[in-house]
Amino acid sequence: MVREAVETHFAEAVGALTPGPAGDPDLPVRPGSGLTGVRCRELFAVQLGSRLLDVAARLMRGRDEGFYTIGSSGHEGNAAVAAALRATDPALLHYRSGAFYLARSAQAGRLAEEGLRDVLLGIAASAEEPIAGGRHKVFGHPRLAVIPQTSTIASHLPRAVGVGFAIERARTLGLPSPWPRDAVVVCGFGDASLNHASALTGLNTAAYGSHRGLQVPVLFVCEDNGLGISVRTPRDWVERARHPALEYFHADGCDLAETYDAATRAARHVRDNRAPAFLHLRTVRLMGHAGSDVEIAYRTRKEIAADLERDPLVRTARLLVEAGLAQPDELLARYETERDHVLKLAMECARRPRLSSAEEVMAPLAPRDPRAVAAGTLRAAPARERDRAFAAPPESEGGLTLAQAVNRALADAMAADPGVLVFGEDVARKGGVYGVTRGLARRFGGERVFDTLLDEQAVLGLALGSGLAGMLPVPEIQYLAYLHNALDQIRGEASTLQFFSRGAYRNPLVVRVASFAYQKGFGGHFHNDNSIAALRDIPGLIIASPARPDDAAAMLRTCLAAARVDGSVCVFLEPIALYHTRDLFEEGDDGWLAPYAPPSRWAETHVPVGRARSYGDGRDLTIVTYGNGLRMSLRAAARLTAEGMGCRVLDLRWLSPLPVDDLMRAADLTGRVLIADETRRSGGVSEGVMAALLDNGFTGPITRVTSRDSFVPLGPAAGAVLLSEAEIEQAARALLTRS
Repeated sequence: MVREAVETHFAEAVGALTPGPAGDPDLPVRPGSGLTGVRCRELFAVQLGSRLLDVAARLMRGRDEGFYTIGSSGHEGNAAVAAALRATDPALLHYRSGAFYLARSAQAGRLAEEGLRDVLLGIAASAEEPIAGGRHKVFGHPRLAVIPQTSTIASHLPRAVGVGFAIERARTLGLPSPWPRDAVVVCGFGDASLNHASALTGLNTAAYGSHRGLQVPVLFVCEDNGLGISVRTPRDWVERARHPALEYFHADGCDLAETYDAATRAARHVRDNRAPAFLHLRTVRLMGHAGSDVEIAYRTRKEIAADLERDPLVRTARLLVEAGLAQPDELLARYETERDHVLKLAMECARRPRLSSAEEVMAPLAPRDPRAVAAGTLRAAPARERDRAFAAPPESEGGLTLAQAVNRALADAMAADPGVLVFGEDVARKGGVYGVTRGLARRFGGERVFDTLLDEQAVLGLALGSGLAGMLPVPEIQYLAYLHNALDQIRGEASTLQFFSRGAYRNPLVVRVASFAYQKGFGGHFHNDNSIAALRDIPGLIIASPARPDDAAAMLRTCLAAARVDGSVCVFLEPIALYHTRDLFEEGDDGWLAPYAPPSRWAETHVPVGRARSYGDGRDLTIVTYGNGLRMSLRAAARLTAEGMGCRVLDLRWLSPLPVDDLMRAADLTGRVLIADETRRSGGVSEGVMAALLDNGFTGPITRVTSRDSFVPLGPAAGAVLLSEAEIEQAARALLTRS
């Protein structure tokens, strides 16, 4: 069997070592270090296991029995980082953190074989793998406080800051937390990832929070091997690029003792001061980026050989041999014995069952328990607590606007659940740009309603960490266009967590977004965005789009309950132009106001996920719409009905999942469907509605009117590209007169 170059080099280099005089394993492995001989031997075993996992992964790939070859070779020094932390410190790991994972597994009292088996089952894509169940090869385990991360570059840094924030906020609020009150969050990443916007967000948010006096116990660990696949990182770049406000620690990541000492100092700083720090480890990358990577295409043989000379496994062996704690022959024999063991274990794992059906794959994607969610919407504060939340019961206020209804529903939720947090840009003191959160900070305090820095990735990262900690975050994104700046926090982080952890980890989340167009006197693209295509294709995501005040309150309760019960990730799109709308048909009719339902009526007013709302009983035409389109469609339908053309209007309310059953029922009642869609013609909601109608056998005529495939311009020109009430009416007449 042909061996990897790292294996041959290890045998030659260790075989050439000269043993030192017999040493005491209870003493430091070398003078001045805190790493004892006993600990060094333990960590060598971990490093060896990690190296052999990479060897096994490549052999498995060659036999078509393994499906992941991004390895940890050259990064085995991160075992010392694990040793410097506690088994209860939450960890969000770099994908080259095999040694850290094995060390954490040992810290938790597991047998060495258990950690090895975890990783090998992941490489084999086995359904028995303990965290992702074969859906992806990740490092994660709920009993090890290791939160799984996919290969999305650096997107986990904002979440790591959120976890650190949440540990402290839970303590302040007296809420339970999955982690000890003095826990430290460790977040690993590579040097190339440091350049990513989400990495900069994570570092800056931690530094900003600490500067503002917040406690943010996060240890950032940059494992700098000088390469991002084939792109080189300048040798001095990491030190220059790390945030200047973060306490900086550094070490040769190939030197186990030096890494352990630096990691111990860094962890102590974070734990004692509850302040973030940056640990810079200089490592090497052995065996290329992955099994398919041919390094010689972009590196010289001299460079590759120089990295081999820094092999951390060899250097730890040298520490042990020169300290008189091991003999070269002993270590070489151990390597061979362990190699045989790991390869046999790999063969066993390759034979374990894999996922074989779509149902198996998707089982943890978006669990739904409608009955439990419906029960969850009934959660109301005790009368005394509710009285404190409101100067007068909202149900006694008469008709409310959409903005007022959302405000009252948020207050009700916060009064009933001390874990609900409301935050974002301008939401606290100002009460939101549109006044939707006005008064909440005064009633519930700055620990639960607070302003964030102006970075949507930071806002969502704080939310993801808070949800992991057991709270129920309700972050606000100030405008729909701003959400696109941070979409990967929803797509790559929030929506994948249950999927890649089989529900062991969840981030319940309700993201409120001021949405859509039609603002008067305040516009332009960033304040009048009408695109949600990037949201609608995210698996498992719930997208709510209430148009009327009574729906807004009920649907917000549903989203909050779905987040709590199912761990759902929800995006709650609030039409800006309808926030303060009062009238429907004519000025002063108050037709768009609605009373707020008291808790005693929440059961009967409950709006399940995926249920539409129908208006009218016409038998000639169904107008399918949502958001701003509802008001325009109702006005158009009223004129058509007055002329004897029977119309009904279906408000979808939920844009994902679409209310297909209600859609088909309404379509079949009239046999004709007009879709009035305020999003763009390409990639808009109407495409999904048409597909649903056709997929489910509707054979009647279908037409659609939409906004143009354009960004929304400033001022009156917006009317030229946005869906209009006149277009809806004109299209309806044309469809009704079609033979």
